[in-house]
Amino acid sequence: MIIKQKVFFENELNYSIRSAVIDDSNTLSELRVQIDGETENMDRESGEAFIDASEFEKIIKTDIESSRNIFLVAVIENRIVGFSRCEGTNLKRLLHKVEFGVCVLKKFWGHGIGKNLLRESIIWADSAGIKKMILNVIETNENAIALYKKHGFEVEGILKHDKLLADGRFYNTILMGRFKEE
Repeated sequence: MIIKQKVFFENELNYSIRSAVIDDSNTLSELRVQIDGETENMDRESGEAFIDASEFEKIIKTDIESSRNIFLVAVIENRIVGFSRCEGTNLKRLLHKVEFGVCVLKKFWGHGIGKNLLRESIIWADSAGIKKMILNVIETNENAIALYKKHGFEVEGILKHDKLLADGRFYNTILMGRFKEE
């Protein structure tokens, strides 16, 4: 699915959010590795589960053609600084839901980029007839948890001792969902 580009200005920063295009593939491959290395909020460490440009091309092509998926990028002065994705399935019992994920370069945290990627995804999901959005977030990412709750997500479960971080301790993963009732 493709959405129309929107422009935002928050905390002294101009940026836009648009659908990913095939030409973004190389940049997204590099950006994902960088973001994974900047925070332990992601499931991966830098370079793990690497997706090269050709794989990103396939993902973007699939998402453009699918009414169940959307891939968004946040852009500042022609530079992608973050992205989000909603991925659905064609399984009949699961057609009502999509899984949401988001990541933003640490340098650009605090400018509403993640919030607006989430909002645009929610707007898309609601207009596409998606009834449920799900996501996973590490328990230490309190800002993200608060943001998700503010946008209608509820805690649905906890995966105890789910992630082992650099400090040698295990942390819980919070499972959250937003259900749109008619």
